[in-house]
Amino acid sequence: MGMQLPNITLPSTSGDSVFLPEHSLGRWVLFIYPRTSVPGEAGLEGWENIPGAKGCTAEACSFRDHIAELKQAGAEKVAGLSVQNTGFQQEAAERLHLPYPLLSDEDHRFADALQLPMFEVSGYKLLQRMTLILDGPVIARVFFPVDPVEGHVEHVRHWLQSNPHDSAGISPS
Repeated sequence: MGMQLPNITLPSTSGDSVFLPEHSLGRWVLFIYPRTSVPGEAGLEGWENIPGAKGCTAEACSFRDHIAELKQAGAEKVAGLSVQNTGFQQEAAERLHLPYPLLSDEDHRFADALQLPMFEVSGYKLLQRMTLILDGPVIARVFFPVDPVEGHVEHVRHWLQSNPHDSAGISPS
C-alpha cells in the first residue's frame, strides 16, 4: 500500500485508452479478475479446482449491482482489469450490462510493474483475483486473496465507509 500505479496506458471497453495515473483524481476501485468466459463455451481444464479462479462473472455483476452503494461510500469510479483482450472483454461488458469499463492488461505490463500474483492454466497466464482501492494513482488498500467472491463487494463498501478520503486527496491513517 502507498505504491503508485505504473505510468502505463491500457485499452478499455469504454473505447478510450486509460492512462492509469490520471484515471481519477479521487478515490476509485479496481477489481482484478482472472477471466470471464462466454456462455456455452467449455471452461478451462481444471478451472473449478483452482482456488479463487471461479466467479469472475459473478464478481463483475456484483460490482455492477452495488455501484451506487460504492459511490455513496466514496468511490468515484469502478473499473475491472484482466489479461483478456479488449474485444473479449467488450462482449462480457455488453452481455452483463456493465456500467464501468474493463481494462485489458493483455501484455502483462500492469501485472509485471506491480509484481502481481499470477497463475497458469491451459496455457494461459492469468492474474489472481484481488481488489485495489486507489486514491488517484496511489494504492490505499489491497484486498487479497478474494475467495469466495460472494460478499466481497460488501467488504469493499465497508472499508470505503470506514476510511473516508478527504478533499485534499489524502486518506487518513
